[in-house]
Amino acid sequence: MIISIASGKGGTGKTTVATNLAVSLGSGVQLLDCDVEEPNAYLFLKPTFEKAEIISLPVPEVDLEKCTLCGKCAEICQYKAIVVIGETVLPFHELCHSCGGCTAVCPEKAITEGKRNLGIVEIGHRNGIRFVHGRLRVGEAMAPPLIREVRVHSRPDMLTIIDAPPGTSCPVIASTKSADFVLLVTEPTPFGLHDLKLAVETIRTLGLPCGVIINRSDIGDDRVRAYAKEQELPLLMEIPFDRKIAEAYSKGQMLVDVMPEWKEKFLRLYERIVGLVK
Repeated sequence: MIISIASGKGGTGKTTVATNLAVSLGSGVQLLDCDVEEPNAYLFLKPTFEKAEIISLPVPEVDLEKCTLCGKCAEICQYKAIVVIGETVLPFHELCHSCGGCTAVCPEKAITEGKRNLGIVEIGHRNGIRFVHGRLRVGEAMAPPLIREVRVHSRPDMLTIIDAPPGTSCPVIASTKSADFVLLVTEPTPFGLHDLKLAVETIRTLGLPCGVIINRSDIGDDRVRAYAKEQELPLLMEIPFDRKIAEAYSKGQMLVDVMPEWKEKFLRLYERIVGLVK
């Protein structure tokens, strides 16, 4: 089973839920941190890394001695990643989506595939928990290809927990696609409610079942709860605004280690998810 943990906005507590759920379930679980622009699950899980792989994308390289400036490469590119200007051809690697179209249509075979460093995927473990995360290269604009590489390294024989990026854009789609259940973590504030609505819309468009966790649940108002009830969204857990929880987070400590009673709560959360998926 694949459980993806997402949110409409950052800072709601996705990583807290993902890491503590994984540790509570223990051996036989894999945690994939797909928030590749700012991965931080490893700060809490503290895995031992055993493997790292540099991920690159193919990009066009033009041999100007062979090129006749016919412009067919520019015509096929929908992203304007290669253009003919005057007596030269300019590839813009940052815009390239690596479809290979320009290479395929070049009549002179003047375009070959080079490589652009996208980032790195690291694989490790902690007490029987398998951990995989990606780190996007600084300045790189496209996160989805690296997210897909993180997911490629997942093992189908293990329960998979995915810490998705915040928001509702392409990286979130890449992280939640084909999940069996999506946990949406929010907070009881106007911003939390607004972005929860966007997230619910997105997940329902993908046709995936979802439920809600309210973090810092004893601040704000009841509009998130009212919205969940109106939309028939199961409210699966509430985490209070507790100084001890905040201190543990600030020190990179696991909630279930500092407050062991929370382990049972996360186990019950998993049981409820399994019941909803069935």
